[in-house]
Amino acid sequence: MLDLYYWTTPNGHKITLFLEETGLPYRIIPVNISVGDQFKPEFLAIAPNNRIPALVDHDPAGGGAPISIFESGAILLYLAEKTGQFIPTHQRGRVEVLQWLFWQMGGLGPMLGQNHHFKQYAPEVIPYAINRYVNETNRLYGVLDRRLCDRPFVAGETYSIADMAAYPWIVPHQRQGQDLNQFPHLKRWFETIAARPATVRAYDIAKRINTQPTVNEEAKKILFGQTAAVVNPTKEGKSS
Repeated sequence: MLDLYYWTTPNGHKITLFLEETGLPYRIIPVNISVGDQFKPEFLAIAPNNRIPALVDHDPAGGGAPISIFESGAILLYLAEKTGQFIPTHQRGRVEVLQWLFWQMGGLGPMLGQNHHFKQYAPEVIPYAINRYVNETNRLYGVLDRRLCDRPFVAGETYSIADMAAYPWIVPHQRQGQDLNQFPHLKRWFETIAARPATVRAYDIAKRINTQPTVNEEAKKILFGQTAAVVNPTKEGKSS
């Protein structure tokens, strides 16, 4: 059995996409990041960066004690290797998947996350920041569109964890100030993944778990006012 510590964010969706595709038995443990669940000691014990998702595998290969994993890319890779699915076994195909998985983790996710912050949540309008991240989002969409012009999926002919990593970050494209009609190859890929039964199931799960997705002022303080003190209160906010 797998325990998935989850909330309804793009990074959380990555893992439910994988689990719904494979049919692995799993249990969702909601971590409501808008009320501070991510700072509870029991969650920090498996996710020291106080970010969802996190995973605990109670039946790891070879037996032994449960394995806990944080960081969505690491979880996707762990699950792909555990099941032998959604990542090629041959070197060239594996490299294709891994480089695009790392591209999402290092670029697409962080830049689009900043887009969301400055467009949706910042307490003041900062035109430079908004333009910076909307333009960078547009550039990254262009990278994906060009990549997909001659192949059905990001890493080639087959659906992989690279696609699962990127897709949830494209779902809120309108909020990011992007028009998918400007990116025809990306749009085709996006619609193909959206229609997969596992994708539909994963997003239906999210709707049942998070019935009030609005981020209010108190939630903003929790989400965006973090210092070292929230993960290491003994330091009284001082960095080591």
